Amino acid sequence: MMGLSERSASSLGTIVGHAEHVCSVAEGATPPPGIEAVSSSWQRSANKYGLDPIDTKAPRILTPAELKHCCEPLDKLIFSAQEEIDQLYGVVREAGYTVLLCDNSGVAVAHRGEQMRAREFQYWGTWLGGVWSEEVEGTNGIGTCIIEERPVTVHRSQHFRSRHINLSCSGAPIFGVDGGLIAVLDVSAVDPELSERAHALTGALTLRSACAIEERFFREHFRREWIVAVAPPGGGAPGMLLAIDGNQRIMGANRLARMSLMLDDRGLRAGTSLWSIFERNVDIFRHRDRTDFPVRLLIAGSNDTRPALVTPPDRPVTASDNPTSHDLHTRPRLGSIDVSTLPPAPQAWGGLSPGAMRRVREYVEVHLGETIDLSMLAGVAGLSVHHFARQFRQSAGVTPHVYLTQRRVERAQEMLVRTDLPLAEIAFAVGFFDQGHLARHFRHLLGKTPREFRWSQR
Repeated sequence: MMGLSERSASSLGTIVGHAEHVCSVAEGATPPPGIEAVSSSWQRSANKYGLDPIDTKAPRILTPAELKHCCEPLDKLIFSAQEEIDQLYGVVREAGYTVLLCDNSGVAVAHRGEQMRAREFQYWGTWLGGVWSEEVEGTNGIGTCIIEERPVTVHRSQHFRSRHINLSCSGAPIFGVDGGLIAVLDVSAVDPELSERAHALTGALTLRSACAIEERFFREHFRREWIVAVAPPGGGAPGMLLAIDGNQRIMGANRLARMSLMLDDRGLRAGTSLWSIFERNVDIFRHRDRTDFPVRLLIAGSNDTRPALVTPPDRPVTASDNPTSHDLHTRPRLGSIDVSTLPPAPQAWGGLSPGAMRRVREYVEVHLGETIDLSMLAGVAGLSVHHFARQFRQSAGVTPHVYLTQRRVERAQEMLVRTDLPLAEIAFAVGFFDQGHLARHFRHLLGKTPREFRWSQR
């Protein structure tokens, strides 16, 4: 009995100590080591949602009828994601993990786990129908991933609620064909002995699987279009996906492409040409074979190239077709672009000279917080206003006005991370008229307000 009492006292002390840490950080104290990445979530959980870190209530599990209502909008995604979910579970199963696919409200709509441990998973909420929104459960890999729209790993005492301090979870966002968050892929384990270093490996695995699910879903949605998968410049990061019709118009773009190329639904509906971004090369779309082929795309008006893999449209299935042809068309392959097989880079035509472009960029960096008009930049380049505007767009791929706005938002991002200056001062320092002017452009480019961005980086 004495041993049991000692263990109970130790457990209570852990819970009380965790609650004290949470409350301290929520009130603005410097977070202890290892908590920095989730401190903003702790503050939201306490101050915005009014959650109690020592609340012992179990996570809610939806009824079958409630779960069906949540699953129906994601039927196509759930079906499409099965292969990646099964592969991920095959890797983490032996370590005692479960795999959850959750909708954008935090409800688990698909589950992989040992059936014999069903009661245990239900107790912890890592089960089909479990509700893991940050608003309900506080800081966790699923709910915090939804709020911050980034991969999130939460290990044991990094959770907000004391009840979850033996739980480790890693969530990765899945974005839909419109660029919006539609789901979160999560792996979770309940193991008080699991080290943070061992659990960190699951974050990379989960992100890779989430990116594959996202790519497969995009390819299935646009299977009647040409798919251009553009590798990132330095490798390692997710790439861009573009869906191109027979007239070389961009019909769809994944989230990264939308952000990188300044594409939105209005521009896509208007029929933005692929050649407004890259140098024209219509031979790409004369390819007769149904297999992938690598190309180099040259950014319009520059000598900057991007390796890409082009997939021709998937033809309607006929009786003579190989039944696996559709699977081959839609399988993810952004991570398999072999640069060594690419043809030499084409040469750019037109645009500013390298020297003129360098002078314009340097002028913008020095005078970013001031009023900069087109005539000033044209004078720096030594050209007429009309000629400069046309040549600059060829070199940069965007108009001078868009370039200035992008740089001002990027500078604001740096200041939001590095300083505690008020938003109004940052807006003025980077050349916007006021805080509202900054917020409008910031949200348009990044999908969140400056305040939300600052919170996500703290």
